[in-house]
Amino acid sequence: MKSQHQVVLAIGSNQGNRLVNIESCIQLIHQEVGTVIKVSKLYETPAWGFESDAFYNCALVIHTNSSAQKILNQVLKIEKQLGRIRLNQEGYQSRLIDVDLIVFDNEIIKSEKLEIPHPLMQNRKFVLLPMKDLKLDWKHPVFQKTITELLAITPDDSLCTVVQDLENPLQEIPLETFNYIAFEGNIGAGKTTLAHKIAEDFNAKTVLERFADNPFLPKFYKDQNRYAFPLEMSFLADRYQQLSDDLAQFDLFKDFIVADYHIFKSLIFAKITLAEDEYRLYRNLFDIIYKEMQKPDLYVYLYQNTTRLLENIKRRGRAYEQNISAEYLDKINVGYLDYIKSQTDLNVLIIDVSDRDFVKKHEDYLFILNEIKKKMA
Repeated sequence: MKSQHQVVLAIGSNQGNRLVNIESCIQLIHQEVGTVIKVSKLYETPAWGFESDAFYNCALVIHTNSSAQKILNQVLKIEKQLGRIRLNQEGYQSRLIDVDLIVFDNEIIKSEKLEIPHPLMQNRKFVLLPMKDLKLDWKHPVFQKTITELLAITPDDSLCTVVQDLENPLQEIPLETFNYIAFEGNIGAGKTTLAHKIAEDFNAKTVLERFADNPFLPKFYKDQNRYAFPLEMSFLADRYQQLSDDLAQFDLFKDFIVADYHIFKSLIFAKITLAEDEYRLYRNLFDIIYKEMQKPDLYVYLYQNTTRLLENIKRRGRAYEQNISAEYLDKINVGYLDYIKSQTDLNVLIIDVSDRDFVKKHEDYLFILNEIKKKMA
């Protein structure tokens, strides 16, 4: 599973209401560019390289799937939204807002419009001091030095003073108050991708289903009647074993855990695939196991319509999934929704993601986070 890019941006302002400019910029970056993970303290710094009013400066870390060039285009657009007019004159200038792309993972990028890491970062205390606040596990890929080491040798001796703390937009969505969240959905709904993304953004532990290792799965898709019962039994045994083992490693009162499945998915699929007498036997075994299982504090069902599910399944290209029918997916959706309605001891949130793409569209990801936030209210 591909991780998101870790990007460091530096923000500065020395015109107008500098604090409002900085705070507005952070919010716009969070809404339009990527998830703001960490924000430094706010610093006041003398104008660097020219005579002018002092600057407010900060740095932040974002997670995003976008390229460095796309991020640059997005932050230039945000500068314009906030009222900055870039002049073509030589040298440094006062500005309402200035956003610089400092770091993009551990990459070295040199193009006509972009140089990463920022070529002057080692000479600028107003970049290095806020970056130190971010406590990143990062070394400059050219100089092979940490931020602390770069600060020790920087030629910049200007006085940068802390003004105040700045708010991180993610603090408004304290998902970790749930401790244990399980994301569920039909085949192709994107639950694993979402679990990974949230775990990265909120520094959570993950419990991810090992479905691809099941030897009965390819056989089941070729001959459902013959392989349904051994498939469902092996899934149940594996999910029980894995959940028990994985959850035992964590402190359910301290750790924040994100799972991409919950044990009762076994029952949903079994009801669809098994003959009536097989299902009765299976249900007896399931009920015994289910009583033993730790229940999530929040169970999120990602509902997606069948057309979109089929598109997603085709796109990810797993050979054994390509013959899954629309009728089968419909049955799974109905099974989930019926079972969820019958649950009285489970804190359930159903989110319709049929018209959303939370991988490619950042606003759709934030929509999901805000739906969970509403559940806290």
